[in-house]
Amino acid sequence: MASIPDSVDLLVVGGGINGAGIAREAAGRGLSVLLVEQDDLAAHTSSASTKLIHGGLRYLEHRAFRLVREALAEREVLLRMAPHIVWPLEFVLPRDEGLRPAWLLRAGLFLYDHLGGRALLPRSRAVNLRQPPHDRILQDRLRQGFAYADCWVEDARLVALSALDARERGARIMTRTRCLGLTRDGRGWTAQVRSLGDEPFAVTARAVVNAAGPWVDTVLREALPDRPRPRLRLVKGSHLVVPRLWTEPHCYIFQNRDGRIVFAIPYEHDFTLLGTTDVAFTGDPAAVSCSPEEAAYICSAVSEYLRVPVAPADAVFAYAGVRPLVEDEAASDAAVTRDYLLHLDTGVDGAQPPILSVFGGKITTFRRLAMQALDRLCAAGLSGMRAWNSDAPLPGGEGIDPLGFEEFVAACQRRWLWFPPAGTRRLARAYGARIERVLGGANGLEDLGEHFGGDFYAAEAHHLLRDEFAVTAQDMLWRRSKLGLHLEDGAVEALGRWLAAHQTGDLHGESMGPLHRG
Repeated sequence: MASIPDSVDLLVVGGGINGAGIAREAAGRGLSVLLVEQDDLAAHTSSASTKLIHGGLRYLEHRAFRLVREALAEREVLLRMAPHIVWPLEFVLPRDEGLRPAWLLRAGLFLYDHLGGRALLPRSRAVNLRQPPHDRILQDRLRQGFAYADCWVEDARLVALSALDARERGARIMTRTRCLGLTRDGRGWTAQVRSLGDEPFAVTARAVVNAAGPWVDTVLREALPDRPRPRLRLVKGSHLVVPRLWTEPHCYIFQNRDGRIVFAIPYEHDFTLLGTTDVAFTGDPAAVSCSPEEAAYICSAVSEYLRVPVAPADAVFAYAGVRPLVEDEAASDAAVTRDYLLHLDTGVDGAQPPILSVFGGKITTFRRLAMQALDRLCAAGLSGMRAWNSDAPLPGGEGIDPLGFEEFVAACQRRWLWFPPAGTRRLARAYGARIERVLGGANGLEDLGEHFGGDFYAAEAHHLLRDEFAVTAQDMLWRRSKLGLHLEDGAVEALGRWLAAHQTGDLHGESMGPLHRG
């Protein structure tokens, strides 16, 4: 196993979006950082989102103005930071009789246009749903709607690139590594940590961040069994992926009769993503799945609007995740706040080494959450931080115009004329300016090594293995990409054999050794 630091400034427990974002922020501020994640990066909640960078239009109804303002402002920050994995989407919101009236929708969208400021995204507008393309997609009763802009994000890639950025700034990122226990004394924290297949080892840290997502309460309870802590409310959200329902790039946001909303979003070119649900959850967050009742709910809600209904049997894939929300005594799971709470504990006397636990949060606000987390730790005595620009581009986002991505794709396609154009577009989306690290040394398909199907070759697998903490076929095909939706079943077995032959070094998300073609 590669050398492990026995002492760091900050130990981060959890490799979801908040843990990766905090590790990046801390490393950017000059702290020594170790992040440990029991599974893969974004293995749970952070890869099971609706994959939107958005203000949360419906949160306005709950008067969550601070959260919406912060999230709206972050949309364009993240669009500039990562224009390869974040891009604008147009959402169409049909007005339906008996639901929210037109004046209320207009008022909400007016706030949405102005609350957080915008320079890149267009303002909302009215839409005639009896004109193409909506007239052939939606039911005849729907005549009026509104269009507004939000952004899409490749959620699991956002986590991986944040962790990669943290590593390039000096942090140590260890996946398949579990924190077994935390002990505090007057000088700091001692963590017992064990990586897959290895003996436990000890790491000391001046401070700890508990960003364990659905396990945040478990980690905090075991570390400080007698200290007060916030109450956690676990809410499951499920999604369905069905064959493409329309060819145009716009999305729909449908109001449901129970007051909730359901999204329908073009997905991976050949599919449409439908969701989500809000269901109270108990049990193991690692074993969560979409229930038949949730699948039926999603399809019923969408079919209320579509000319051609969808059914659970149409789904080619389903996924679910557990949101670790702050218990606010809301009457319904859908109404529980999506705002985050940073719980700082410095002991009874207020002078003990700090542990900061993250409750709640949204992918959209991960950067702001990370900034506030480090500010809180600084105020609690974690010294040695320097100033830095937290809106610096994420890996691959360097030098790409957020509104000029098509020009970047065209330049890539001209350079690698021998590679399938659709494949070049996919690689440009995934790796941005770092596409060079996948295709740069090749002059033809024969230079890319083993072919696993579609446009996926060993050269890309090497990059994921070497640079992006991937260890298994699941990591590569379902989190670093969504190639699992497109490749034949045999690709998983072939990739597994290739991995067994090419992995060197440890299996904890660290470098896997030199590049070998084929």
